[in-house]
Order: sequence, then C-alpha cells, then structure tokens
Amino acid sequence: MTSASPTRVGFIGLGNMGSGMTRNLQRAGFELVVNDIRRESAAELIAGGAVWANTPAEAAAQSDVVITMLPTPRHVDTVVNSPTGILAGIPDGGTWVDMSTSVPEVAQRVRAEQSTRGLHILDAPVSGMAVGAANGMLQIFIGGETDDVERLRPVFEAMGDPERILHVGAAGSGYAVKLMINQLWFSHLVATAEVLSIGVKAGVDLDVLRRSLIASPANSNFVQHDVLSVLENGDYDEGFAIALACKDLGLSIDLARSVGVPAELSGLVEQIYRRARAQYGDRAGEMTPMKLYEDLIGVELRLETVTA
Repeated sequence: MTSASPTRVGFIGLGNMGSGMTRNLQRAGFELVVNDIRRESAAELIAGGAVWANTPAEAAAQSDVVITMLPTPRHVDTVVNSPTGILAGIPDGGTWVDMSTSVPEVAQRVRAEQSTRGLHILDAPVSGMAVGAANGMLQIFIGGETDDVERLRPVFEAMGDPERILHVGAAGSGYAVKLMINQLWFSHLVATAEVLSIGVKAGVDLDVLRRSLIASPANSNFVQHDVLSVLENGDYDEGFAIALACKDLGLSIDLARSVGVPAELSGLVEQIYRRARAQYGDRAGEMTPMKLYEDLIGVELRLETVTA
C-alpha cells in the first residue's frame, strides 16, 4: 500500500474547499470514499461513483490514503482520535494527509502515540480559496518525507497547480508555511487600508495614491492586485469569512509563541481583525478590516469608474 501511488482516496470534510477538491479527484479517476458531518454534501460525489463512509474510521479502513480538510485543529483532533476516528480504522503502514490550515500538535501527538504502527503522516495545507479548489489550481505546501510526497504527487496534482505544489520540508513545515503566508497577507491588508485612508484623508486622489505606491519600492501584489476587489467592486470577499481569518491569525500567534519569536505586529493585526469581526459579524468577508478604516474616515475607498 505504501510503495505505490494510491488509487482509492478517503476524504473527510466536504465543505467549500473539500467539495471542489473531491470533484477534481473524481475527475482524475481516483476512487473516492467520503465522509462529512452532512451526508447531503456528498450527494453529487456518490452519484459519480464515490462510496459513503459512515465514520472517519470506515473511510480510513477502505482507502490507500485518507485526507482531512477541516475547519480547525480541534475538528482535526476529533476526526483523528475519537473512537470512530481515523486511527480506529487506518491500517498499520497507512497514510494520512491533513490539508487543513492547522498547527503541528495533533499530527505530532499521533506520531508519538502511534510510533509502532508505521504510519505515513503529511501536512499539506492549501492556498487558492474555493475557486482554486473548484478548478484544480490550488497551491499546496507539503511537509513530510520526500518518498511520501512523490508517491502522493498524482493525488496532489489532481487538486493543485503542478507548478505550485511545493515540498517545503519535514513534517510540520507545510502548516508553518501556510500560516505565514496568511499572516503576511492579512498584514498587507491592514497596512494598505491604513495607508490609503491616511492619504485620502490628507487630500490625495485614491487612484493617484495607489499608482504612486505601485511605482515605488513599497509596491506589493496586494496593492497592485488584491486590493482592487474592494476599490473597484466594494467586494470584501465573503467567500472567506472573517471568523476563519481570525482563526488563522490566532494559529499564527500560537505558532510564534511555541517557537519563542515575539510577534508584536502580527498580534496587532490579529486584534484589528477581531475588532472588525465584532463590528461586522462572523460571516463578513476577510477584507472587512478595510471597512473599519472607511467607516473611521467616513469615505468609501473606491476608484472612479471611467465610462466611454
């Protein structure tokens, strides 16, 4: 089972991300065994030939590799360690890949407590949001043994962009890379919102200010591209809820604490995000902190639409 590429994939977690990922696995020809807290979320997959598993243990027992894509480390821990969890069904020498945005502790505990079972455990969180999951173009950051990564590459390539499937190091490295990517992006957002608000309030035209930033050493992908979601369309990206963004920021701070690195700036960004969540609600978009600044200065940050 561990020496050849898998043909039957167990997948647990069929939410916004998992639903797209599993559809692409199915299109690529993998047999699927699926589980979720809502059976109805698997209806389309089952119609396409997937097998429903009543528990994570059943999914693991019937699969060459079992994948989890879950909201929080607490959910991962429950799915793995409960009496009907993955560990109750996965065979010795089996493979578990956690593609959730999480922290290393759960997987580390499994390695320590199940050390005699020869399990292959990888962390492979993703970037690209639901649209990337749907079109099979996710970025995937994999932590684990090289042999395991190569054995599972066909599985990863069914869900992600082959050019952006990166083996980033040993176990736990994937989790760390994904959290740092999120942390830097959220920091870019807060810094950009602050700078644009100050400049506009000082009387600078928004378009002129943005083009000046782009032409300067302070340019970033966020300033050049991502911020346009708000500036052009007033879209704060409700496809990724601010409650999840706050969860990821909390995990980043926890990681910083665990490795002994002060994270003063990241901590401030987290608090700004939590203030936006408290003001606009859990389901507000991940870019909603920009609205905090708009409300503060009494101006919506919008580029003028030029019409012919």
